[in-house]
Amino acid sequence: MENLIKALQILLKYGNPKYPTYCYHEEMRIMEISPNDVSEEDKEELERLSFNVGDDGDGDLYFYTYRLASA
Repeated sequence: MENLIKALQILLKYGNPKYPTYCYHEEMRIMEISPNDVSEEDKEELERLSFNVGDDGDGDLYFYTYRLASA
């Protein structure tokens, strides 16, 4: 739980979406915060906290984690 809280505190610096997460089988995505807007230092810390950058296939990037989600 501690890693999730730390990651969300980092992401809060870049936005406060009304619906911040989207979860489905084994994956939790962070919504409306583009990795393009996040500093390299924060991206490195997010990766250490098990949040990675994904591509939806249309060129839109997002943060996601498998470690902190389950179905």
